[in-house]
Amino acid sequence: MTTATEKISRRVVANNIWFSDAATNAREQLARLAVHGINYEALESEEAIGRAMLDEIETAAREKEGDLTVVIVGGRGGQALHRLLGEKAMTNEIDHLLNRLNIFTQDALAPIEMDNAFSFVRDFERLLGKAFFAKVKSFTSMQTDAQDLESGLITYVETLESRSPIDIFFLGLGPEANAASHLAYIRPGSGATATDIAGMIPISPNILEHHITKFKAGGAIFNEADEAECRNATHILTLGPAAILNAKRIVQSIVDADTAPAKRSSFQRLIEAEISGDQETRARQLDENPGLWVRLHDSVRSLILPNLLTDSK
Repeated sequence: MTTATEKISRRVVANNIWFSDAATNAREQLARLAVHGINYEALESEEAIGRAMLDEIETAAREKEGDLTVVIVGGRGGQALHRLLGEKAMTNEIDHLLNRLNIFTQDALAPIEMDNAFSFVRDFERLLGKAFFAKVKSFTSMQTDAQDLESGLITYVETLESRSPIDIFFLGLGPEANAASHLAYIRPGSGATATDIAGMIPISPNILEHHITKFKAGGAIFNEADEAECRNATHILTLGPAAILNAKRIVQSIVDADTAPAKRSSFQRLIEAEISGDQETRARQLDENPGLWVRLHDSVRSLILPNLLTDSK
């Protein structure tokens, strides 16, 4: 009998560790994927985008019997949805939906204790609230305090695959140098391929500083030990292109162009890029600009604010 672990292979690319579907050839998989455009929708507010995201979950629930598997996005892109879910969880309005949801996270700082104030999960708990966690079918986060981070990540992947398919993968868009972008934490030059389910990416000091500053600005209640532990984190755990591409639906939300203005050029490059049909060129394009992976999925809804398309302050 073949175990789930035997179906996952390990690759190392310039200190990036990727766990892949061992049964699928990455080059052949990439060649099979068709290229699509991004038909974005500019909505009037973060709240409107949050409502549209909730509509997506409700639509998926109407179209499918049984449980739903949803990967949520951290940062500003998901906050309006999370506040809305938290508010509704305090009533019985969507109990019929919550008790069908299997929620998964998509990236996480590591190693770090799960109760550290700078953990992504703490932000989810703050916005979603106790009522949500009491009612939701399941909530699975990456084990950032596992004694063996690699084994912990494989266990996470196995749990996610046991709840497959992913019905909705909520994504943001992270800006990178030269108008490139990242998805989850698939960064430029990390060597991710179409069969990589999850990975461990070394974290840079500037990314750590940005993370800590963002959490402090967001009102995180922390102590010196929390911050010290966070500054000693070495990696970010992330889902990979295979998890994204295997989702039934991708819903992208980009709402923070005013505070992250580099997202404007990153988004422009995302929607305008001509993705090559040549296999080697395409692989190079995706490694240089991982945000382009969404262009290889046939069911993407991109929700943005108008300020993403302008140079307004």
